[in-house]
Amino acid sequence: MKFSRYITLTALLLTACGPAGDSRSPTVAPVVSRSADTGVPAKQLFGAKRSGSAQKPAPHGSYAKGCVAGAEQLPQTGPTWQAMRLSRNRNWGHPETIDFIKDLSRVAARQSGWNGLYVGDISQPRGGPMLSGHRSHQMGLDADIWMLPAKRLDLSVAEREKISSISLRRAKGAYTNSNWTPQHHAILRAAAKDDRVARIFVFPGAKVQMCNDEKGNRDWLRKIRPWYGHHYHFHVRLKCPDGARGCVNQDPPPRGDGCDDARQWVKDILSPPPPKPRDPNAPRPKPRREHTLSDLPQQCAAVLQSN
Repeated sequence: MKFSRYITLTALLLTACGPAGDSRSPTVAPVVSRSADTGVPAKQLFGAKRSGSAQKPAPHGSYAKGCVAGAEQLPQTGPTWQAMRLSRNRNWGHPETIDFIKDLSRVAARQSGWNGLYVGDISQPRGGPMLSGHRSHQMGLDADIWMLPAKRLDLSVAEREKISSISLRRAKGAYTNSNWTPQHHAILRAAAKDDRVARIFVFPGAKVQMCNDEKGNRDWLRKIRPWYGHHYHFHVRLKCPDGARGCVNQDPPPRGDGCDDARQWVKDILSPPPPKPRDPNAPRPKPRREHTLSDLPQQCAAVLQSN
């Protein structure tokens, strides 16, 4: 199929959901071209697409500035998983991500008290910036896995909109709470040991708990990275697939198991360092500009135009 130079997106009805219970009025995605950018936020263009592109699967760009061609949709329900918050239409990803989720869900199903995984946001059907929430998840290589043990795999669509995950943090993330279990440790360890995984984001207290509890090989702990939030879910980021040209990997995690770094996060939570004095002559930071199509890799124009 040949793609014209211009992308015409006419009369596209845009319906998107943010957090559960957040509804938005339908919005028409304006006409835009890659070569003559009209300043339309890219999130409106990508949020308007309801299905993946008819292209060979390929991630383009970087995790926070990119898109995904030929994305695959994670089925709403499988033998060991359920996709949550279906109204968001964010259960799309690169085929390697979909395969990874299925594989990890089978590991989870072998854990006591778990029948599989509840899967949160992956990506939009064609990736790109989202209307709400994440800055990453743009190439179909990120996935959020709920901390709530998936005991029921027969949740209705309506139930999946209302049910919430559970928080595992205590003391603002310095420690785990009573919801933390050895099963969480085992699932995170299995994810981190997968060669496809680049890193996993989780709250600092969970990382320190795993550092304290792990008695075997600790190499996998390097991939577990403390980050803000991430106590209702953990965020898995996959590497760029082999041969994926134009896909930009994040720098590898620092050497070592990362436990000392996580412990420093905890210290800073419990005893926050004093704020740095502001230079009165320093220029005020500019507000973050919304990405438009011209900010994204050139291939993203064809991803939008494809059937």
